[in-house]
Amino acid sequence: MDTTADSQFPSPRAIAAEQQAARDERDLAAMGHTQALHRKFSMGSMFFLSFIVLGTWSTFAQGLNSGLVSGGPITILWGLVFVTFCNLCVAVSLGELCSSMPTAMGQAYWISRLWPGDWGRFVSYMCAWINTFGWWTLSASQLAFMADFILSMKLLYAPNWSHASDGWINFLVYLGLTFCLTVVNIVSCKRDPILPWVNNFVGVCFIGLFIIFSVVLLACVGGKADLSFQPASFVFGTWINQGGWNNGVTWFLGLVQAAYGLTAFDAAIHMVEEIPEPRKTIPRVLWLSVTMGAITGFIFMVVCLFCIQDLDAVLNPATGLPFIELLVQTTGVKGGTVLLALFIFNGMGQAISILTTGSRLTWGFARDGGLPWSAFLSRVSVYWNAPSRALWLQGIVIGLVGVLYTFADTVLEAILSVSTIALTVSYGMPIMVLLLVGRDKIPPGGVYSLGKLGPTINWIAVIYCIVTTIFFLFPESPNPTGSSMNYAVAVFGIMLVVSIGFWFIKGHGTYLRFVAVEQASITAQSMDDPVVHEDSEGGKKS
Repeated sequence: MDTTADSQFPSPRAIAAEQQAARDERDLAAMGHTQALHRKFSMGSMFFLSFIVLGTWSTFAQGLNSGLVSGGPITILWGLVFVTFCNLCVAVSLGELCSSMPTAMGQAYWISRLWPGDWGRFVSYMCAWINTFGWWTLSASQLAFMADFILSMKLLYAPNWSHASDGWINFLVYLGLTFCLTVVNIVSCKRDPILPWVNNFVGVCFIGLFIIFSVVLLACVGGKADLSFQPASFVFGTWINQGGWNNGVTWFLGLVQAAYGLTAFDAAIHMVEEIPEPRKTIPRVLWLSVTMGAITGFIFMVVCLFCIQDLDAVLNPATGLPFIELLVQTTGVKGGTVLLALFIFNGMGQAISILTTGSRLTWGFARDGGLPWSAFLSRVSVYWNAPSRALWLQGIVIGLVGVLYTFADTVLEAILSVSTIALTVSYGMPIMVLLLVGRDKIPPGGVYSLGKLGPTINWIAVIYCIVTTIFFLFPESPNPTGSSMNYAVAVFGIMLVVSIGFWFIKGHGTYLRFVAVEQASITAQSMDDPVVHEDSEGGKKS
């Protein structure tokens, strides 16, 4: 048999992949954009990226104190069940819109399509700023947590070391992490397999570390004569209210921990232009990452609550971090150091994925003419195969946030906590617009639909976003002092003022203007025309 001729023809799988790539490119072109990034992710690597960006169980560990003082175990566990249900409604609502309009700008672009005209473009612009600001502050929060954990390791062996709270030391560690992980993000895009491999590696480590932490904590408490498990009545039925609010308000304030751990599932949406067949793949990644995050988070919180030895010490830890106190109580200083080192290593991997996602949104915002110097920032490096300019801009912004370390922790905490608020608002805006204009306005082409349940699911999602946003702006107590005041409302308000200012200065004349022109041009073309590509300098070529 002569196999030479057969070997010259591509396999059916290669032909199917090429056809799918052409369809994806045409879909993107129909939305006014050209294919500038490589579609290098698979369903598995995209799930790992979304799953580790959520980082639910580790995020719960970082914010253990907020849940314990605002409702205690009841809010931590049963509040998580409530938040999971509502977030699934949000996730599938966004998944339906993403299936219809798969573009890196996500929520902001959907608003502009659902609500044509100047008002729709303005609301879209505001959503873009809110979403981008949310991702910048989320990146900053992860890096700030890692900086705090790194410095807290020294306190395990030198409790009297006073420099752990020095703002300039925190800032230098934070700045070093920002620079290094930004470089890693750029270099990882040089070859297509590298960035997905990094996410696969971190994802496997993240799951493995979840198992290691759970088993070690349970084994230490169960194997040491001087340690004992908390009763089930404490884990599943204890109510703790140390904030001073009535129990109803405290319940909602306690949801901050669960909400923070299940926020940022739109990571996959902003990576939509780097995966084949996004109309079908991304909606699956959204609901699957939220579900798996909630399951692992619930299990890990059950383990932590069972293993607490001294609740007062956990609520008022010497290191400033309740989770480290829990590790020391159960595993000892040396064991806690080993686990903490693994936790920090994995947290660095999570930060890489968070920075990746935020940079794609920053790049998409610039590509749509929404940022100053958009033409400069929207170019993709032909050498690195990455939006390197957007990554450096993001790194500079995140670094500037860290300057607040040298002034006041309360202001920095407000900047970081506003990430949950901003992302939640950005989720609710397109869903609310969809309900106002009518679900029949969803553009055709999507392969994922909520059907008759759509309106009900959409309303649950919107109400959840509105209610939680309001309560997340509340201070810790009804009579706050300067140190206990929630400055997130001020930070969010300043961000809105800046966004409106940029709209009048530049955005009203540039944002989505060229997209509308290109959409009209593409609509007039035949589907058989050559697909437009973007070269390394941002120009167009056939």
